[in-house]
Amino acid sequence: MSEAELIPRAEAALGYKFRNPELLVIALTHASLADNRLVSNERMEFLGDAVLGLVVCTELYRRYQDRHEGDLTKVKSVVVSRRVCAAMAEHVGLTELLRLGKGIGDRNGLPVSVQAAVLEAVIGAIYLDGGLEPAEKFVRMLTLPHIERASRFDDQQNHKSLLQQYVQRALATTPQYEWLDEQGPDHSKCFEVCVVVDGRRFPSAWGTSKKEAEQEAARRALQVLRAAEAEPQVHHESEA
Repeated sequence: MSEAELIPRAEAALGYKFRNPELLVIALTHASLADNRLVSNERMEFLGDAVLGLVVCTELYRRYQDRHEGDLTKVKSVVVSRRVCAAMAEHVGLTELLRLGKGIGDRNGLPVSVQAAVLEAVIGAIYLDGGLEPAEKFVRMLTLPHIERASRFDDQQNHKSLLQQYVQRALATTPQYEWLDEQGPDHSKCFEVCVVVDGRRFPSAWGTSKKEAEQEAARRALQVLRAAEAEPQVHHESEA
């Protein structure tokens, strides 16, 4: 595909018109085609990776104000992973637009790393051409569905974090974990744990690791607390 054909097709796919189309061409040029790696998309990939991380971190910071740094880091790591970036590149159509050398092999079987790299390079190119605002708009458009999906999955998995947030908000304290028992040989131990909140012990749980037992104990405590919260409040009128 000639550059005259490539540029309008790529701009239509990205929803962004370049002031300097040469930046777009470089972003879509794999090192296997370039005479010099300095004119391939590798440098733009480096820059785009940083822009992608900045935009995703900013979105997570603003969107989830009740979450700790560790929770935000886990969601971010999913969203900016090679696998997800490759999926986003495929969604936009960048795989078809990538300029490849003859030795790279079948376009349909491109490594995930190559597909992810072209997405990051294009982000870098948009940033260089128009600044942070259009780059942020492009990144948010692509990543928001993945941010929401990764966040929901993290919610479902991290009962300890959810319990801590709930207890801090509702009771202004923090949950404690109490080890009750452990059984079995060294190579196959089971652990029993319960959650204690403000002196109140919740149903204990067993797990094949301390982490697993804590997560299940937190889930059970959350279940009890939420059930109590959902019970209708009965108000008795004062007797005349």
